[in-house]
Amino acid sequence: MINIYFFGDSISFGQGISIEKNWVTKIGNLLNDGGQKVLIQNPSVNGNTTRMALERMPFDIQSHAVDFLIVTFGLNDCNYWLTDKGVPRVSPQGFEVNMKEIINRAFTFGVREVIVHTNHPSPRKDLMSGTDITYNQSNELYNAVIRKVASDCKKVRFVDIYKTMMKLVELGCRTISDFTQEDGIHLSETGNDIYYKEIGNLLKSMVSEISHT
Repeated sequence: MINIYFFGDSISFGQGISIEKNWVTKIGNLLNDGGQKVLIQNPSVNGNTTRMALERMPFDIQSHAVDFLIVTFGLNDCNYWLTDKGVPRVSPQGFEVNMKEIINRAFTFGVREVIVHTNHPSPRKDLMSGTDITYNQSNELYNAVIRKVASDCKKVRFVDIYKTMMKLVELGCRTISDFTQEDGIHLSETGNDIYYKEIGNLLKSMVSEISHT
């Protein structure tokens, strides 16, 4: 049995979308149709930052003999709340440290493979509370941190979701708004499909590698 855990926020939880259309559910169906014995678990929580995730990690991940871990954070970390007076929920520096600790803890507790990925672009153009930047500009900054973490942590597998989606936009195949629901943050069916294909194909290959060793 291969234990695959998705550890993240509302993007992997699937806020605002029917469960059967969520990219995590679709990946589960893909892997279980392949004949391998695969357990898919999704202890993702709406609104979570990396700081909050580290508090959950001992039970949600460390105690479950996870083989593959898919880490999905950043879209809450990069947000600025009205009550925070121009300070992000988690600073870029804190986000980098937290992501690295999540990865290090995963490997320490026996996880074989960790996948990290950038987050999708947002069409939101309004300035965030107490700042002179838009939500997507902040998102781009935190995506740059994710790329750095993936580069620094040589053992992780990396998927650049943002780059994939922006290529489709540049080719005229999609607009940024196609990837999200009306709130400009949570994934639409189209956005879920791209996550499913990009991360699902990688996981399918990884499961096949283990099954043939």
